[in-house]
Amino acid sequence: MTATTTAAPVAAPPVSTSGAPGTRLRAWATRAPLLPALVFMIVVTQLPFVATLVISFFDWNALYPDARRFTGLDNYRQVLTDAGLRHSVGTTILLTATVVLVSLALGLLLALLLNRRFKGRGVVRTLLIAPFLVVPVAAALLWKHVLYNPEYGLLNGLLSYVGGPQPDWISTTPLLAVEASLIWQWTPFMMLILLAGLQSRDPQQIEAARVDGASDWQIFVHLTLPHLRRYLELGALLGSIHIVQNFDAVFTITSGGLGTANLPYTVYQSFYQAHENGLASAAGVLVVLGSLVIATFALRVVSSLFREEVSRA
Repeated sequence: MTATTTAAPVAAPPVSTSGAPGTRLRAWATRAPLLPALVFMIVVTQLPFVATLVISFFDWNALYPDARRFTGLDNYRQVLTDAGLRHSVGTTILLTATVVLVSLALGLLLALLLNRRFKGRGVVRTLLIAPFLVVPVAAALLWKHVLYNPEYGLLNGLLSYVGGPQPDWISTTPLLAVEASLIWQWTPFMMLILLAGLQSRDPQQIEAARVDGASDWQIFVHLTLPHLRRYLELGALLGSIHIVQNFDAVFTITSGGLGTANLPYTVYQSFYQAHENGLASAAGVLVVLGSLVIATFALRVVSSLFREEVSRA
């Protein structure tokens, strides 16, 4: 007796249609509306940066255009070894660190205040946000003339009312004068980020800690600060990106004098006053590279915040 077996029919593998002309056309049709914006972004941002990168390898003085020559990395070497340029790099780091840290501390205090319910909270929040909405040049002019002026400024007016001295704030404390104007303008930005972090806390966790007998200080140290760590990092990184590139306050308040010239102002001096296009381009490329490094960390922090929010949802 012979047994016969019948093989089960094998299903044919699915045919991929991803390469079909119709699918490719639909994909291009969905991407086509974005192409003008992409082309515009490349033309406006990337092409000028490529041109700046090329110029940075040349000894190129605008007053002597026929004498330009390729020098390789000499401009970058000069930027990193020149005493004046090194000082501007140090000023940039000090200015950025001071403004970011003080703005974060003040922003945290204001965020803790606005996280409480009280009458008129909406009006107070609007007034506290207002400095961040002022045009940077207008804010610098406001501080220079309305507050710092030794003859009719508000600060000296208050000091004269109590019989105090009449200092020239910009001459005696130039870097502090620039830092104060930037802190005033960037504190609302930090406050908004930290306020969003405070309002994303789990209220049940806070209530459970209170039931267990935790004080407000213990809740702040052990629950609030760890929760705000990502938001503090985000505020510090985003603030650093903008303040590293700040030009308005230095140019308007001190004109880069008295040791307040940061790297963007030094680029301006090299390009528009000394007409050293190659040297200014090299310094500008270094500023962009530094900003890109900070922006990379900022994007990682933002993506981690999004992942945490998605996991909670």
